[in-house]
Amino acid sequence: MTDDAQPLLTLEPFIEAVQDGITRAGWVLSGLQKTTSHQFEGRWQGESSRSAYLFFHHDKSPDFVSIDVFLDETTKGLKGNLALVVSGPEMGLLEPMPDLLAALAKVTADCLPEHYQTPFVVRLRMDGPQDDPLTAETEVRIKLTIPSEALEAGAGAVSALASVTTAAFERSLAHEGLRSSLMEAG
Repeated sequence: MTDDAQPLLTLEPFIEAVQDGITRAGWVLSGLQKTTSHQFEGRWQGESSRSAYLFFHHDKSPDFVSIDVFLDETTKGLKGNLALVVSGPEMGLLEPMPDLLAALAKVTADCLPEHYQTPFVVRLRMDGPQDDPLTAETEVRIKLTIPSEALEAGAGAVSALASVTTAAFERSLAHEGLRSSLMEAG
């Protein structure tokens, strides 16, 4: 058994800490994927990394909502982020992009913990050039970047941050800015 206050140095305890925090908040692990990558610079030197992708769902959330987690272990240390993922309506049903971005900024500021990096992303996807741009699929990702201070504080701190972030994501789903921008538009 590991000490929850010891710094996290490798991927496996990092995965366990994040998974523990999110599942304690009532979400269920839907999938886990681990990868190893080697980037070669020059003849034989380069960077190696091990990554993990975790996917969570909640039985009381709609099918178009999930929490996706990316964790990475490189020679430079650990890093990761948690993301609330919401598939939105077709692009033609969205409000104008500046209004959508302003609404997402408000949701993020109102719901996510302060003093963390909390980027958000709007993704648009078309299956090919023949598709009407107004029918492009939309997806929003509201993220929280796990700070190095949490990793240094250990598994307990990372697990607690994952639980707090999951609760913040749930508040985001109920926030008028997200509901009116994405969920009620579709």
